[in-house]
Amino acid sequence: MESTRQAKIARLIQKELSEIFRQQTAKTHGVLISVSAVRVSPDLSIARAYLSVFPSEKGKEMIESINANARTIRYELAQKVRFQLRKTPELSFYLDDSLDYIENIDHLLQK
Repeated sequence: MESTRQAKIARLIQKELSEIFRQQTAKTHGVLISVSAVRVSPDLSIARAYLSVFPSEKGKEMIESINANARTIRYELAQKVRFQLRKTPELSFYLDDSLDYIENIDHLLQK
């Protein structure tokens, strides 16, 4: 069960990561990245961010690129939350394919 503190930190990290990715949209050549969820470990040392990528064909490629640059993204995040958090958690990024799953179900129901 997620504690109140974990939930607050997850919301803060989600908001700030969304802002970081919004600013990077020009560098990603029109690929939109949104942070759909963030899960923080009980000891607040690891944060798993689930990203939704549009267009979805480039999702795997973008996740690999983002994971390669996770240290830079963590540094940017640390600069933004330095007054709220003492230590910024380690970041790991995962592809959130729930929208593709929903689209597939809709497509199957249309048949």
